[in-house]
Amino acid sequence: MSLFEQSETGSGPNRSTKKTAGASKPGSLPPPKYSEKDSLFTSDSLDNDNVTSRQEKTPRSTAVSRQSNEWQPSQYWVHIAVLTVFSAITRFYKIGLSNRVIFDEAHHMGFGGKYVNHTFYHDVHPPLAKMLIGLSEALTGFDGSFDFKSGSRFPANVNYTFMRLFNASFGVTLAPMAYATMVSLGCSPNAALLAGLLVCFDNALCTISRFALLDAMLLCFTAMSVLSLAGLYKYRNRPFSAAWFKWLLATGVSLGLVASAKWVGFLAVGLVGLYTLYELYDIFGQQEVGVVSHLWHWVTRVVALVAIPVAIYMLCFVVHFNLLYKSGPGDAEMDSLFQAGLQGSGLQNQPLDVAYGSKITLKSAHPGAGLLHSHTDAYPDGSKQQQITGYSHKDTNNDWIVKKIHGQSFGNTTETIEFVKNGDIVRLVHERTSRNLHSHSVAGHVSKRDWEVSGYGIDGTYPDANDHWRVEVVEELSKNNPERRLRTLATRFRLRHVNQNCVLRATGKSLPQWAWRQAEMVCDRRNHLDENTIWNVENHVNPLLPLAKSGQLKSSFLRNFVRLNLAMARSNNALTPDKDKFDALSSSPQDWPIMRLGMRMCGWEDGEVKFWLIGNPVVWLLSTLAVVLGPIQMLYYVVRRQRGVCDFARQSEWETHLYVSGILWGGWALHYLPFYAMGRVTYQHHYFPALYFAAMYLAYFVEWNGRRIAGTASSPSTRAALLALGIAAIANFLYFAPFTFGFDYPAKDLASRKWFSSWNIYDAAK
Repeated sequence: MSLFEQSETGSGPNRSTKKTAGASKPGSLPPPKYSEKDSLFTSDSLDNDNVTSRQEKTPRSTAVSRQSNEWQPSQYWVHIAVLTVFSAITRFYKIGLSNRVIFDEAHHMGFGGKYVNHTFYHDVHPPLAKMLIGLSEALTGFDGSFDFKSGSRFPANVNYTFMRLFNASFGVTLAPMAYATMVSLGCSPNAALLAGLLVCFDNALCTISRFALLDAMLLCFTAMSVLSLAGLYKYRNRPFSAAWFKWLLATGVSLGLVASAKWVGFLAVGLVGLYTLYELYDIFGQQEVGVVSHLWHWVTRVVALVAIPVAIYMLCFVVHFNLLYKSGPGDAEMDSLFQAGLQGSGLQNQPLDVAYGSKITLKSAHPGAGLLHSHTDAYPDGSKQQQITGYSHKDTNNDWIVKKIHGQSFGNTTETIEFVKNGDIVRLVHERTSRNLHSHSVAGHVSKRDWEVSGYGIDGTYPDANDHWRVEVVEELSKNNPERRLRTLATRFRLRHVNQNCVLRATGKSLPQWAWRQAEMVCDRRNHLDENTIWNVENHVNPLLPLAKSGQLKSSFLRNFVRLNLAMARSNNALTPDKDKFDALSSSPQDWPIMRLGMRMCGWEDGEVKFWLIGNPVVWLLSTLAVVLGPIQMLYYVVRRQRGVCDFARQSEWETHLYVSGILWGGWALHYLPFYAMGRVTYQHHYFPALYFAAMYLAYFVEWNGRRIAGTASSPSTRAALLALGIAAIANFLYFAPFTFGFDYPAKDLASRKWFSSWNIYDAAK
């Protein structure tokens, strides 16, 4: 039996007769009395155009919430205004108290400064939120001269207060949007107002919004996404109406923004995706929906919820690349062709076509492997010949001369010069030591299955066929190259050893200390034709050749976009916790819901302004209790329904409960549970998007159960419970306010606020 189906018949051979309406099984609780006025799910909208949604055609469509007399438009906007004022006060109050760079402001304000200076940088997050921080800096007239080192004092010419106010304005929107979300989900004014107050007066959400960090923007865009989804849910029985299209497009835009702020925003994308797939599945089962209409349901959602977010995400990178047009600290994460397009890059003003006699450097496509390198040190075992490694820094030991095979010469004038082409067999001679790039059937030093690569001979003095390599072009990124010449930066190629039939490969491993921990290079005899075997010419010097024309050495946007996102993914994967090092700032997912740890956001000297990141216990602990009890209660009702017990007078009440719980509880689960599977280091602020959903679910859970007990959403007991919860949240916020707004006296003076022994408010030794 489906969760959405009402049991009409008994089970067993002797129980085939239909039950009369409202009847209950012997020994079961009778269904609660129900009236439309008393239903918790009565607020479909404040708009008059929803009256048509009352005309229900099927049991599924009865899940539409009806407009309640309890709602008045003026009341709605009064509540929104009150929450906005409270949010502004809590987010803006004493925001400039500390004139030091706090916590991750060192990173994010620093990245914002890169947009002011237009210098390219690399980070693990998409660019939207950092560009907005850069905008706040530009609006103050910041000249980009301050480097935002952690704990340093802001100079007089840096208006850090405005920068923080700009960022905090995103945090101001959270409480009003939580309220509006609850309204769209059909909750009463009291429950919606409580949700807004819980979000407004949570100390952690407030604190994180008061600094120039990415989290306030991430939370704002997450809140926009769930608000838009709630609006889409409200109009789900009026598809293709103007209101439905409005919320569908708003959902798509919100998803694009949240994904462009931080990759954790894709968890919101997952929530909307699951809701959409279920809704499409539900529509598929409705016989009155024709094939053409069903197709339009798919098309409109693909355009709004896939194409628009992808377009916004890519547009952010278009702006990112256009703003960062100067060479900077992030160059090395991109390929050589991209670097050549940056102002001030050392890769500009080079010859295009590589010729015999050219001096070149070879860059591996494997991130971190760097440039093909050699030095006078020899391998301690194996062939004991000169080491060949990968090195990421500029060094004359990265320079190689392209020559023909032993016994062949080449022209050395502008008239006789010969170009290297696809399929040519060449020698690469190390300029500093005159050793040939060489391989033979000697096992590698870390990767034992592959052949060693070494430096052997003295140019042509000891000719050896194992010095010969064939050029195999893999990809040509330049235009008009009919002869398939090897080109600087633009040609991606492999070097195949002629005798061994293996390919030169960066393994991604490091050699031992005897090779200075540099990258291992081997000749891959198993012929793994992956990115690790691809090379390009990065630097090229040949006085006989003209320099490349402007525009010939330029990478396409799509290539840059893919490359940067792959680099971001690698950097994210590298953020793994170091088991041998204590990190006082990190925490584990199991710590967050129970508030086991707080976090010091700055130095802890007695005379300095200090901030301690901790949540409001009323919000955190009770929301944790709600998200634990909610599924248990849901399972209880599911089991009873499967046994034929009707606990709901109307099918729509149960169905709506599933939908609303799916959005709120599901949003919490999707934003929290994945962190258990992540290998990266985690921090307390990673829980904040999940907390936003948990706070709303707490308000919903209390009122829904109040109605189940009292039979009405507006009973005195339910109102009292909601009021008490709101007052307790505000009282706890004020009690922990010194941690949120900052304090400049010894932390031990706040010892009474150390509710758990694991809280590091002060050092026990002091």
